[in-house]
Amino acid sequence: MKAMVLAAGYGKRLRPLTDRIPKPLVPIGGKPMIEHHLEKLSSAGFTEVVINLGHLGSLIPKALGNGDRWGLTLSYSDEGPDPLETGGGLTKALPLLGKEVFLVVNGDVWTDLDFCSIPKSLPEGDLALLYLVRQPEWRERGDFSLQDQRVRDAESPDLLYSGIALYDPAILEGAKVEKFSIVPRLRQAIRSDRVGGRLHSGVWDDVGTPERLHALQAQFGA
Repeated sequence: MKAMVLAAGYGKRLRPLTDRIPKPLVPIGGKPMIEHHLEKLSSAGFTEVVINLGHLGSLIPKALGNGDRWGLTLSYSDEGPDPLETGGGLTKALPLLGKEVFLVVNGDVWTDLDFCSIPKSLPEGDLALLYLVRQPEWRERGDFSLQDQRVRDAESPDLLYSGIALYDPAILEGAKVEKFSIVPRLRQAIRSDRVGGRLHSGVWDDVGTPERLHALQAQFGA
């Protein structure tokens, strides 16, 4: 199974830091956030990883190279200066990802999730498996709810999408390479009961503000 790390966003809430480096290259624990993901993917047995590029994207291949230091083969999907959002980014990368189920990890999240615990396939008929976390204090509303390890759309959702998921390429059937969010397709799949879910109760943060970044750097090192 291949993995994709999403690294094309602007990181606007971390400006001015992200005016000079892309958010996934912001350091925590002595190395860029994205390197922590690559180490964990390698340890979990992944060998091929696709990384999409957008804002200041040329800096990412310069920092990561071809992946051989982690025992990985890195491929890059360049979206240019105007990122394609999740749906468009995944659609553009499909020729690199292939026709099998693939893992997606947001390059700007910080988590202690053990990637070895992530399944390498989906149950027959499912289009996705989402990793969810409890709604943090700084978030006014959750994204989804979870019932018997099935993701549900609820009136008062209490869980947040962690930025880590398995996808079947079929969820993008008919999609064009253009800017769009995968969320409408995901919600349609949820309504059809084709999306599983797992609750991660450990460490997680989307490193969305300077305050949360500084708190993590204080805890784990810059």
